[in-house]
Amino acid sequence: MSEDPFVRHRNLLFTVAYEMLGSAADAEDVVQETWLRWDGVDQATVQDARAYLVRIVTRQALNRLRTMARRREEYVGEWLPEPLLTAPDVAEDIELAESVSMAMMTVLETLGPTERAVFVLREVFDTPYDEIAEAVGKTQATVRQIALRARKHVEARRPRVAVDRTQQREVVERFLAAVQTGDVQGLLDVLAPDVVMKADGGGIAQAIRKPLRGADPVARLLSNFALFAPGGVVEMVWLNGAPAVRIEVQGELTAVSLVVDEGRITRILAMRNPHKLTGLVGETALSRDVTS
Repeated sequence: MSEDPFVRHRNLLFTVAYEMLGSAADAEDVVQETWLRWDGVDQATVQDARAYLVRIVTRQALNRLRTMARRREEYVGEWLPEPLLTAPDVAEDIELAESVSMAMMTVLETLGPTERAVFVLREVFDTPYDEIAEAVGKTQATVRQIALRARKHVEARRPRVAVDRTQQREVVERFLAAVQTGDVQGLLDVLAPDVVMKADGGGIAQAIRKPLRGADPVARLLSNFALFAPGGVVEMVWLNGAPAVRIEVQGELTAVSLVVDEGRITRILAMRNPHKLTGLVGETALSRDVTS
């Protein structure tokens, strides 16, 4: 018996939903909803199962994205995407690693629902325009215009991300050592002068409510960790396809994603909301599924 197409493409479907929603929990719900719809159709009549499944997951994600937009208007403090623990080999697919990076996910948050869906399907998964048009309920001409607009929007905001993972790992290790010891100078040496730090506590965990800018204030804030969190665990992990930091203090977790450019950290994204840290329990399999 041949493998069910849903099972074969499940990692792809989750990745599409996650990139559209920025939430692993919501993406998982969308994948389950897709399965229910797939299970209810006469599969023998489906000519291209992959395209059909992507269409369903896109429509379900769009519906949820519009609902989530209302939820986020009431969110306390900064809203950051939900980080995922990933295997190091995700970084081997450079396009996938960049598209799911926390830095890119925050940029995708600035797109409208339809723009985000079109951008993700076209730029990340190389979906044909006719399939995108059917998925989002627009004409091909309109989809092409949306894709162009979304691409320009993202390019204007896309952070420069080092593709040299070895260098990025070295920077993360230096950052990790400085945080562990409360070394202000060590932090200043690894932070870019105009570094920006954002934190998401969701009104549940303590976190800065507004972005903190500049190497000096960021370094001094981070140096307090060693003073106020004795016995805390700081370790390097792979989050969203890149080296990152996991901090645990008295059972409370923090996931810290770092954007590195020319050997310096330009952006720090700290997730403290416990409801958005479930993706750190085990590795999440991500896939663009481009050859299936």
